[in-house]
Amino acid sequence: EGKKRKLFYGMSSSTAMQKYAGGVAEYRSSEGKTVEVDYRGPVDATMLDLLGGLRSACTYVGASCLKDISKRTTFIRVAQQLNPVFGG
Repeated sequence: EGKKRKLFYGMSSSTAMQKYAGGVAEYRSSEGKTVEVDYRGPVDATMLDLLGGLRSACTYVGASCLKDISKRTTFIRVAQQLNPVFGG
């Protein structure tokens, strides 16, 4: 096929536990998945987009650095993701 592939795994997967913790402990079970995905190129542009979004968020709330975001905002836990008022 000739396509580049990339291994993608969660930190609770057996792959991550093998790589970073020497294996799955006897008293634990792996919870994450390991999948192969098509390689889609470097992440530079994506990272720049994320950083731009963080800069904007800091500007909106008046935070001069990431550490200040929690001091300038109130985080609200959302339990209901659909809004029935607007037909969702």
